[in-house]
Amino acid sequence: MGLLSKIFGKKNVAERKGEPTMVYIPEEDEGMNWAIEKANLTLWYFEESLSQPKSHQTYFSIKVKIMDGEISEHIWLIDPSFDESGNLFGVIGNVPVDVKTVQVDQKIGIDRSYISDWMIIEQGRLIGGYTIRAIRDGIPDTDKAQFDKSIGLFIDEGVDHFKTDFKTPEGAILSLEKAYDNQDLEAALACKDFNEEAKIMLSTLSMEIDEEMVSNTAEVLELSFINNIKEHGFPNFSNLQNAFPVREKIDDTHYIITEVCWFPDGGISIQKLNTYKSAAGWKVLGLVNED
Repeated sequence: MGLLSKIFGKKNVAERKGEPTMVYIPEEDEGMNWAIEKANLTLWYFEESLSQPKSHQTYFSIKVKIMDGEISEHIWLIDPSFDESGNLFGVIGNVPVDVKTVQVDQKIGIDRSYISDWMIIEQGRLIGGYTIRAIRDGIPDTDKAQFDKSIGLFIDEGVDHFKTDFKTPEGAILSLEKAYDNQDLEAALACKDFNEEAKIMLSTLSMEIDEEMVSNTAEVLELSFINNIKEHGFPNFSNLQNAFPVREKIDDTHYIITEVCWFPDGGISIQKLNTYKSAAGWKVLGLVNED
């Protein structure tokens, strides 16, 4: 079974003390629920890569939720494939613990709505594998190196492949970066919401705020944004690799997103950005000031 045998070992994982979460995914675990959501938001990249694998992509596996009556279990499938209708096929890659409807090495077909994770190994680096990352995040930092060594993978923040659109906060950030690379000011402005940015800025002041103040501040912010680009040029995000390891919810329409960027010269930057869900989709408000 290759990589999965390293992750789960030769024995039934239920017998391996301290590692039951390799199979069990607690419904109340917020980090694990976000991992599953993130896997589905980026699933398109797995499907495209699987249909036309690149030379540096050496391993593909996908995790699904298997039902046995009221009992469920999340299990990795190896040798995955999709049919023309998007249904998933694969071979059970680890010994089931709770469900009795499938067994290891059995080939199954399953509806794509049951997908809970995917992973690709690219040059020894884990791409995807969001539930594995959630498990890793839950162990002490002193044990992380041993965890990585035990499964033979390089685990950093990875590379996230959100679609470049306004359907997610991360997609809005990527849309703004694409506009920068295209040196398209109108497209960049379409990624912003200066009115909401003004409200957040003014909310820190100990005074009453009216619509005129918000409007005037929004106008100043927009002019400042335009003038900064005219004076300094568009930021360059070409040939970067991006990961979005943390999504911090302030409320249903406001998220703070952590972005990690790897530059071609080996440099790395980490930034937090305010995002807002408007009627037209998610927008980028600006960097979070942590001073």
